[in-house]
Amino acid sequence: MQLENIKRNCVELLPEDELIEKLKRGKPLKVKWGADPSAPDIHLGHTVVLNKLKQLQDLGHEIIFLIGDFTAMIGDPTGKSETRKPLTKAEVERNSKTYQDQVFKILDKKKTKVVYNSHWLSKLKIEDVINLAGKYTVARMLERDDFMNRFEKERPISIHEFLYPLIQGYDSVHLKADIEVGGTDQKFNMLVGRELMREFKEEPQVIITLPLLEGTDGVQKMSKSLNNYIGITEPPTEIFGKTMSISDTLMLRYYELLTDVPLEEVKLMHPKDAKAQLGKILVARFYSEAQAMAAEAGFESVFSRGNLPEEVKLITLKEKKIPIVKLVAEAGLAPSASEAKRLIKQGGVRVDDKVINDEKEVIDLKTEKVLNVGKRKFVKVICE
Repeated sequence: MQLENIKRNCVELLPEDELIEKLKRGKPLKVKWGADPSAPDIHLGHTVVLNKLKQLQDLGHEIIFLIGDFTAMIGDPTGKSETRKPLTKAEVERNSKTYQDQVFKILDKKKTKVVYNSHWLSKLKIEDVINLAGKYTVARMLERDDFMNRFEKERPISIHEFLYPLIQGYDSVHLKADIEVGGTDQKFNMLVGRELMREFKEEPQVIITLPLLEGTDGVQKMSKSLNNYIGITEPPTEIFGKTMSISDTLMLRYYELLTDVPLEEVKLMHPKDAKAQLGKILVARFYSEAQAMAAEAGFESVFSRGNLPEEVKLITLKEKKIPIVKLVAEAGLAPSASEAKRLIKQGGVRVDDKVINDEKEVIDLKTEKVLNVGKRKFVKVICE
């Protein structure tokens, strides 16, 4: 029964027979999850792994949350076509703090062991690093897809990037992990950990890989840089509103990976009702039931009855007349002028509920105007 629960939503469990043997011992297993604090916020994509860790925690196993403060300053190139810029120590420390604040919205803080890999990695001497590098070949490293693609396209691969999987694997050696959990993009690194554990005469860890969650666009992996994410610390109204905007197909995917609600039950519901239920589940998980109900009521008020949100930010600008493209960008509703033009072209920009189709239109701010982009972003704008 425990094995079936663990396997739920997993892409791969490698190797299953070794996990069965570990479970037969009847002792809590050490489950490692490592996260480089490369960005300050956690989104729903991260919670696919966190939900699995919570499940293992509820089954009585020990969760080791490894904050890769040392490896974040190297930079994991996973999924990248070029060398990733390493973070500064100050950036890592700041992000580490927010990661912990957010992770414990899902995991039980009292039952989670938090460790930083700088505590042991920073103590390695150059001869230790050389010894570690001698346990893996360049040929094996090039089995990793992103390395091979860059090699074939003659794009640079820095030597320090080859060290990243070795360092991540050494973390497993140090912690004597029984299981390592991660997304499918971490499979290579986790397999390196298994090999290194053998080299260091430790029992190899079992690997559990979990699917990567698509972003709100339904195409690419959820990512803050692609602006297709739902952050777990975003306001309840944003979480609910973004959930209501996803496609019906993606909604089922989110139910499958983020909830315990049977898909058969969801398929019997009207898609709009199903999305609303999903939105409330997510808001309640990260906030409260009361805020989930309020988020739904606010959404209905704005989008079903055409009302403004109760709280709309007021922005004052110096110009009495301003081009719509500049207005959208300066109001913070688009990251750039080019993105503002794209939104106008798609019919996603309104002023006082009038759709703006001409990117050259000039808006008169002598009187207060309500500017909204898309379905959820509203601001009031006036000349100071």
